[in-house]
Amino acid sequence: MKNGAFRKIGLVALGLAALGTGIAATAQSIEAGNPETGPAAESEGPAPSDSQGTISIPDNVVLFGKNDPNVRRATALVNGDIITGTDVDQRLALILAANDNKVSPEEKDRLRLQVLRNLIDETLQIQEAKASDITIDDAEVDSTYARVAQQNFNQNQAAMDAYLARIGSSPASLKRQIRGELSWQRLLRRNVQPFINVADEEVKEMMERLNAAKGTEEYRLGEIYLAATPEAKQQVFENGKRIVDQLKQGGSFVAYARQYSQASTAAVGGDLGWIRLAQLPTELANAAQGLQPGQLVGPVEIPGGFSIVYLIDKRQVMMADPRDAVLALKQVSINFPAGTTQADATKKAGEFASAMKAAHGCGAVDGVAHQLGAQVVANDQIRARDLPGPLQDSVLRMSIGETSPPFGSIADGVRVLMLCGRDDPKADSGPSFDQLMAQMEDDRVNKRAQMYLRDLRRDAIIEYN
Repeated sequence: MKNGAFRKIGLVALGLAALGTGIAATAQSIEAGNPETGPAAESEGPAPSDSQGTISIPDNVVLFGKNDPNVRRATALVNGDIITGTDVDQRLALILAANDNKVSPEEKDRLRLQVLRNLIDETLQIQEAKASDITIDDAEVDSTYARVAQQNFNQNQAAMDAYLARIGSSPASLKRQIRGELSWQRLLRRNVQPFINVADEEVKEMMERLNAAKGTEEYRLGEIYLAATPEAKQQVFENGKRIVDQLKQGGSFVAYARQYSQASTAAVGGDLGWIRLAQLPTELANAAQGLQPGQLVGPVEIPGGFSIVYLIDKRQVMMADPRDAVLALKQVSINFPAGTTQADATKKAGEFASAMKAAHGCGAVDGVAHQLGAQVVANDQIRARDLPGPLQDSVLRMSIGETSPPFGSIADGVRVLMLCGRDDPKADSGPSFDQLMAQMEDDRVNKRAQMYLRDLRRDAIIEYN
């Protein structure tokens, strides 16, 4: 196994959107669809049991008693191990921080229930690892924790400790999650990975399919999948609408996918990787086709439930993407005096833009800026895709020495960008044979892991206090 998605310790899976890691890396998903189907269904060595029976539910259901199965107190006993209310609160604090605490009380209650379910899964994973004589020592956990501090707080572990305390979490809570991730990773490596096989012929066939698809569009999608029985369809749909509302108000898609999605991709924030729409169920393909990067749609009804789909990015298969060009830019800006009216600002912005257009290339722009009392900032390592959408399109159409339209505000002043150089990207030759094999192996391991965890849940003894 070369770079399995299930091995990406924590920092996606640790809920560290709250820490701003921005870790969105994930193994490329080769086959999309229901997590319970596909390659994981193959007979490849010992696999978790999957016996299925018919559950008969009458049409006219009468409930005897008032017990609500959706009401859970904050504590639970999982095969004898305790999950406390403090455990739930401290883990929930990470999610709330990832969403800038812009969560309604009702949504917070739902998140609390999901956190409890996640802690139950985490406990089952740690227990299964111990039962398999897999031990994660404290030094390894501390080392991973220190790496998180290095990535987020410039090696200042004390700063991360203080941050966690400030948001209502704790180092102990994060370290427990690290232990769970390490335990599950090691367990899968021993009990699942050795029995996953991808034949050379399968990889060659996939490479041929990729070459045949050269120039077609690929989409990088995030998905939150919500399973729904026919009886619960309306309730699940309403829950999906509430999640969409929270996301549109600025909620973190990665955090919500990790907490709510019931697909195997939940561990990587719902990231499906780069796929073609033909790989998706028809309902999702139709919904995703009209999206622009940054937009989402849903809940979309699909067989078995609903999906919320977020378009992270799109590209053409094995073609150079102009947005990957590295640009050398000079930003020239002027500020407006206090009390400047909108009319005066518009006039001055026009005069400023005209003066900048008259500058003869980047060699002369500093002199022109000095005459105007403007400030100049140069940067020769800016990727076009990192610019805001409207500016990105404008700059990519510019020639060397040309300037962008003026942009800004009365408060921030007005500025223009001058293009001083551009290194265009080379065409993507696609993944190598080994990379593609690793991606296909990752996909199958992740599907098998989902089945493994499902069996652990089914056999667990859980008491709610």
